[in-house]
Amino acid sequence: MTSLHSTLFRRRRLGVTVVVAGLLAAVGMTGPAAAVPGPGDEAPALQEQFSESQRAQTEAAIESGEIPGVDEIIHSDNVTPVADVPHAEGLAGTNSDLAFQGRYAFAGNYDGFVVYDIRRPSNPRIVAQVLCPGGQGDISVSDDLLFLSVDSSRSDDSCSSTGLPATEEEAWEGVRVFDISDPRSPEYVAAVETPCGSHTHTLVPERRDVYIYVSSYSPSLTFPDCQPPHDGISVVKVPRDHPERARLSSFEVVFPDGGFPGDENSSATSGCHDITAYPELDLAAGACMGDGVLFDISEADSPRVIDTVRDEENFAFWHSATFSQDGRKIVFTDELGGGGGAMCNEEIGPEMGANGIYHVRGRGDDLRLDFQSYFKIPRHQADTENCVAHNGSLIPVRGRDIMVQAWYQGGVSVWDFTDSDNPREIGYFERGPITEDVLAFGGSWSAYYYNGYIYSNDQKGLDVLRVDDRRTEGADRVRLDELNVQTQPDYFSRR
Repeated sequence: MTSLHSTLFRRRRLGVTVVVAGLLAAVGMTGPAAAVPGPGDEAPALQEQFSESQRAQTEAAIESGEIPGVDEIIHSDNVTPVADVPHAEGLAGTNSDLAFQGRYAFAGNYDGFVVYDIRRPSNPRIVAQVLCPGGQGDISVSDDLLFLSVDSSRSDDSCSSTGLPATEEEAWEGVRVFDISDPRSPEYVAAVETPCGSHTHTLVPERRDVYIYVSSYSPSLTFPDCQPPHDGISVVKVPRDHPERARLSSFEVVFPDGGFPGDENSSATSGCHDITAYPELDLAAGACMGDGVLFDISEADSPRVIDTVRDEENFAFWHSATFSQDGRKIVFTDELGGGGGAMCNEEIGPEMGANGIYHVRGRGDDLRLDFQSYFKIPRHQADTENCVAHNGSLIPVRGRDIMVQAWYQGGVSVWDFTDSDNPREIGYFERGPITEDVLAFGGSWSAYYYNGYIYSNDQKGLDVLRVDDRRTEGADRVRLDELNVQTQPDYFSRR
């Protein structure tokens, strides 16, 4: 689900120095785990001036055909653009995550969310826009309820709130709850404040209640509502029949030893960035800044740590996770540079800002995570393009492990990790750089497969793609009534 994070660190390797602090300071963040760009910012919001030689290199790469031209669309033969809907005019903020229910797609935005009617994927239509600023806009749906993360300190929990410094005790951030029994007219029904806000969240639905695992991080002694050590996750309980009674159920400590302390290569752990639950298997995978975590969630209100792993050499910031269909593999992503850096060029290399593929070995409490290999898109991007591993989902194919994934301005990648030691890209869609002159923020935040099509929440708007490949045959016959990618379904349990 995620975003540009506030962790400040320097990465030195292969003669490369990536100064993340400078990029983040340029946009003036406030609040714990504040993501950039902030509410109301228009993309591109992150810019860094380039030298004449850097501009010349980008222009030469475009002219030689190494990279597409500014805003030029390219794609592999097996990926077809079906539709694109321009960025919603009513919400100027950054587009973020996606959720699906029936004929509707719900698209998060730093200023609220958009509802698309996708009954005809070739002609999606905006049917509702909800202006409710709060940053991040991580989004999930369950039956008649929609949940929206707020990770920007606000004057109160209302949709008319204004920004406040996180140092103010009355500042509010957390999770908002909406009634979407009529998706064309959502109604705001509840809000729950959580420590350090809600950078992302994950649903673990049960029959009568919905449990929400809230991920947030970066505490400070100066933040009254986000005090260190912030060593765990908030659990919110929402009764389905009475969502107005939603409340903070508990704060579950994940890192009693404090977690990874951080170094010049990797972020210190002070909470989790994102969690993916696989309720059918009673498991969850946590991407927690400096640590990768495997949880037992057999008791939904009390997630329990089974195993923890680190990659101090190549992972800078554990960002998100995806299970294979059988649950015996987990793909963790590294958001090197926080989503604002040009991390897909030749200089950075194939192992940083990439995916790490892990096997899940053993049984029960003896489960452990074993590293296998890295995957990164093989298409080098310009130094003006923010690019790093970001949000993706499985394409449900029996007997194969295939993902679609967003890479910001690196576009949308379809890749096969059936052979964990030799993952490879099998399809792609991307636009050329936003500009040849500056490092500018843009591109696809989330790219997910839902009922036969790929939906990408790009900063230019919603893209709809179709993949036609013998390796993905059969996926289009899998139909879901609802999809929250961070609540991973067992795609074939009903068949």
